[in-house]
Amino acid sequence: MKTAVLITIGDEILSGNTVDTNSNFIATQLKEIGVKVTSIFTIPDDESTIVSTLEKAFKMVDVVFTTGGLGPTKDDITKKAYAKFFEDELVFSDKVYEHLRAYLEKRNRLWILEHNKEQAVVLSKAEVFLNYFGTAPCMVLEKNGTFCFSLPGVPYEVKPLVKDQIIPFLKEKLALEHIVTRIVSVVDVPESILSENIESWELALPKHIALSYLPIGTRVKLRLTASGSSQEMLGQELENEIQKLIPIIGENIIATHEDKIEKILGELLNDRKLTISVSESCTGGELSRLITSVTGSSKYFIGGIVSYATEKKIDILKVNPKTIEEFTVVSEQVASEMAKGCQELFKTDIAVSTTGVAGPGKGEDGKDVGTVYYSIRIGDEEVTSKLFLPHLERIDFMNFVSQKVVQDIVSLLIKK
Repeated sequence: MKTAVLITIGDEILSGNTVDTNSNFIATQLKEIGVKVTSIFTIPDDESTIVSTLEKAFKMVDVVFTTGGLGPTKDDITKKAYAKFFEDELVFSDKVYEHLRAYLEKRNRLWILEHNKEQAVVLSKAEVFLNYFGTAPCMVLEKNGTFCFSLPGVPYEVKPLVKDQIIPFLKEKLALEHIVTRIVSVVDVPESILSENIESWELALPKHIALSYLPIGTRVKLRLTASGSSQEMLGQELENEIQKLIPIIGENIIATHEDKIEKILGELLNDRKLTISVSESCTGGELSRLITSVTGSSKYFIGGIVSYATEKKIDILKVNPKTIEEFTVVSEQVASEMAKGCQELFKTDIAVSTTGVAGPGKGEDGKDVGTVYYSIRIGDEEVTSKLFLPHLERIDFMNFVSQKVVQDIVSLLIKK
């Protein structure tokens, strides 16, 4: 298997001001064509550090990526470091300049052309991939059989460059094995117990099939990855192994093809022609966002409401004030009435609700941070649950609860 190193360049990454999402994206794209990322380095905007890291990376792998440090300002010194490492000179490219001029003219920003002229300066030995979503091109270089790609740092520029130009380039240049992956999503079994339950099956897997345990919330994703010369044969082998697994833990499997829980839910709702609505409090709209992040969700998601204030739970969702007075707003009873009110408001087959304390302070009713109740109504049947997540920060709390609610909807639908 071919290997790669990713080098993220930028003081803003090391300071925590910017999150490195490029490495995750690039590694995922490379994995799909059979290139394994063995190391990820994050380094400052320092010429000597960039050069020394390139020297280290070129001794390790077949492909090297760098992201960042290609802007028009003086602190962007990646190209200078590249020139030193590749023993090359920087030259002005008329091709890149003309592309830059056309790009800026199309966006009515031609007045900054002279300020960005530096972007047309590239290494003389480099093959250039033009950037259709930004000003910095990607330079492609080769040294001792290792390919190197110098990418800008902006994620929406990196993605099309990788998908549309770099991946096809690597598939043509490298003799790559086929990589086929399947995900089996398992719920209601702790990872340690799941490992014990499937140990015999796991030990019997062929050597060219690797198994990974990927816990996400209260779900465990079993990722099976097979490598070989025939994509069709690998796909069939994975299917055969999954069919052997189903009798062992079948009652805990919610999906054998799709990866993301929101997509699994979407497929179920589409297949069964069911509609869903959401009434949220402590999740602040994150549950609705998660469900609607799936393409085509408008077929089943009818609407949602973030009834954050207590009076809106009463006015819009028709929660009984006496219920709140007796049990408090963060309670099983209020979650139940919120779901029922939501179902009646939007006239959907399924309605869900969340009410809790995301923190950092206690709720108005004195409930501890991390307390949450959620209710799921499918037709006239209802299941209300409680979670206590005091260890999670506010945003993580919202994300975890939303994922768990969607997971429970999937589990309930599968059991019906």
